[in-house]
Amino acid sequence: MIDLRSDTITRPTEAMRAAMARADVGDDVYGEDPTVRALEERVAGLLGHEAALFTPTGSMANVLGVGLLVPPGQEVLCESRAHIARAELGAHGAVSGITMRTWSHPRGRVDLEAIQELFAPDLGPFFVPTAAISVENTHNFAGGAVLPLDELADLRAFADARGAAVHLDGARIWNAHVATGVPLAEYGAVADVVCVCLSKGLGAPVGSLVVGREALVAEARVRRKRLGGGMRQVGILAAAGLHALDHHVERLADDHAHARLLAEACGVDPQTVDTNIVTFERPDAAAFVTAAREAGVLAGAVGARTVRLVTHLDVTRADVEVAAKALACL
Repeated sequence: MIDLRSDTITRPTEAMRAAMARADVGDDVYGEDPTVRALEERVAGLLGHEAALFTPTGSMANVLGVGLLVPPGQEVLCESRAHIARAELGAHGAVSGITMRTWSHPRGRVDLEAIQELFAPDLGPFFVPTAAISVENTHNFAGGAVLPLDELADLRAFADARGAAVHLDGARIWNAHVATGVPLAEYGAVADVVCVCLSKGLGAPVGSLVVGREALVAEARVRRKRLGGGMRQVGILAAAGLHALDHHVERLADDHAHARLLAEACGVDPQTVDTNIVTFERPDAAAFVTAAREAGVLAGAVGARTVRLVTHLDVTRADVEVAAKALACL
């Protein structure tokens, strides 16, 4: 089977396993794991922020990141297909007591006019105030779309003028960086808190980070422990992240090229595919996924009529060519 369901299904390379095996470790709850500290310092520096906190999952990173910016009973605005709204099982409401309102954009982008309409200042005890605006770059369910930097800068200026915060779900910010050449620190500058993932695209087996000001990250550390996310000799996992940053970022360009090949086979304009995700419509997405499986390709349904294909480290050019031929016949 050629598995195109997600870029989270990769397995550590032999070189990554070797790096994990020789990792220098300590008790991270005591702040004594040197490999975790090295990863946190490196990622914070890449994004142009003061500090970072290692977490086991991207969902936990986002729950912490949004919760740092939005008090219980207040709201975050986000695009209607954002991961924090669609794919985190209502955690922001269930765990943090946060509500959401959304705008819609076919490419998941910032719609400043819609955000202006949605934005709620503190109008007294009868209305929920907007505390933060969240954006996702790249945008998963918009087909891995890259959000333009100028639109993000405009959003930052809008939020600053109103005393609101910005959360960036940068799970695949590495893909945006490789696709555009925009330095990671320029993306980091648009947000108060950035959440990044090491197990999507970069091939690490687990791990995400919350990035922001030192005081915010210190609070995130307390909240992580409260949620049961305090881990001990986790440098074994952090070593995988450091290896991924050293060896698996620039190769994302290969995944992007492979995605465009798949897009063409499925009748999608390759020029609309920014990174490593291809989404397209079929009358019955589940039936298409079943047919693809029978043809030797694992795909995913992310809606009743929407199919998603994701390229990644474990799919070669030859694999993609085989999958493209199979999918073109469906």
